[in-house]
Amino acid sequence: MKTFCCQLCGQPVYFENTQCMRCGATLGFLPDEMRLSALVESRDDLWGVPEGRSGRDGGTASSGALGRWLRRRSQEPALTAKPRKLYRKCGNYSQYGICNWMVPATQRTPFCMACQPSQIIPSLNRPGNLQKWARIERSKRRLMYGLLRLGLPITTKFADPEAGLGFAFLSSLDAPQGEQILTGHVNGLITINIDEADPALREQVRLDMDEKYRTLLGHFRHEIGHYYWDRLIRDAGRLDAFRAGFGDERLDYAQAQSAHYASGAPADWQERFISAYASMHPWEDWAETWAHYLHIVDTLETSEHFGISVSRRMPDGSRQQACPDFDPYTIKDFQPIIDTWIPLTFALNSINRSMGQPDHYPFVLSPPVIAKLEFIHDLIRESRVGISP
Repeated sequence: MKTFCCQLCGQPVYFENTQCMRCGATLGFLPDEMRLSALVESRDDLWGVPEGRSGRDGGTASSGALGRWLRRRSQEPALTAKPRKLYRKCGNYSQYGICNWMVPATQRTPFCMACQPSQIIPSLNRPGNLQKWARIERSKRRLMYGLLRLGLPITTKFADPEAGLGFAFLSSLDAPQGEQILTGHVNGLITINIDEADPALREQVRLDMDEKYRTLLGHFRHEIGHYYWDRLIRDAGRLDAFRAGFGDERLDYAQAQSAHYASGAPADWQERFISAYASMHPWEDWAETWAHYLHIVDTLETSEHFGISVSRRMPDGSRQQACPDFDPYTIKDFQPIIDTWIPLTFALNSINRSMGQPDHYPFVLSPPVIAKLEFIHDLIRESRVGISP
């Protein structure tokens, strides 16, 4: 995730912000430009991007431009700057305040690109569900940001019921008696149990499952991996290449699952897999590796935008350096990604340990795992349908 600024006053803002805390500007994410922008109200619930200097991270306006904007703001209930493009707030932004993405005014859909795939939302009559839904949507928007930056095809089930993508957010409390709501993927529909939006419950599940890592964003990135396996491997005729790296997916899944939960992962799983769960079946190996690829490129983009670099003196007097001065979402070669990622995560883990915290990145990247990550990197480059702004 890159960094953003309010282009009216220069205040750094988070991807999730809906308002600049310095100048009070309304903020909205513009997926067609992949940036968080200050907005001015134009007319009939339409919003525009105000004029001003635009820099790499959204830019900053001059103090004169800010002063003019603030004077207009104090004088007029509806601002009338000369926007170069008009937008509407996503329906979930204007109605529930759980989204901050914008919809071009020329589009008829009431929902933004991140909210359009959602088919089922939680029952909002149940106390606490609105807050859980908000946390889930927050993670989903980060997922969608990454997919758009990678230029991956995104088609909703509303447009293509057979091959499209959909999301269902359900609670076990609303399920029929005797039924469970399981997070998973079936034929393009990703179901998330919203109860995991409760941090205490999710941590308990993580401990019960003996997992090192369990987050809402991790769920999204894992399950979307299953969706793209269908699209980019099965439907694209790449099964032989997949089997060469991940194994034969024709292995009976139910039997593999039963064996995994009965006996656990093989003793040498870290030599071949990114996680113990990945050792269960080639499908899960793919989804776990896919999720970690998304973790890596997004974190490296953040590191690059903050100018983070690592230089560590080695015992032989040499230095191990990592300077992510490239765009991991568009770089052609995979090697710079892994050469930067390993020293960076070692530094992050060391800092966490100094604070008495668990490892920030509790994974080991063995050569076979790195080869799988490179396969995914090359596959995504071959599958791009758009160039990220």
